Amino acid sequence: MKAIRQAQTRNILDSYNREEISYSRMNEMFNELADEFAIGFAEWLLIEPEDDSMEKCTTKELLEIYKKEKGL
Repeated sequence: MKAIRQAQTRNILDSYNREEISYSRMNEMFNELADEFAIGFAEWLLIEPEDDSMEKCTTKELLEIYKKEKGL
């Protein structure tokens, strides 16, 4: 998954550098990518934390666990 996100990011930046997309479109594309990530994290929070020890984690700690599990 990490490789996919890196490839998406590289494609967006390359398109911008080649002037195939505008700054505003590049911004929209990064926002879409961020939205996908946020939705995935929110869905994971609703389903995954069945372990009682995770209830004591901070949001930042949960995010790190999510990223590690997803290979991000």
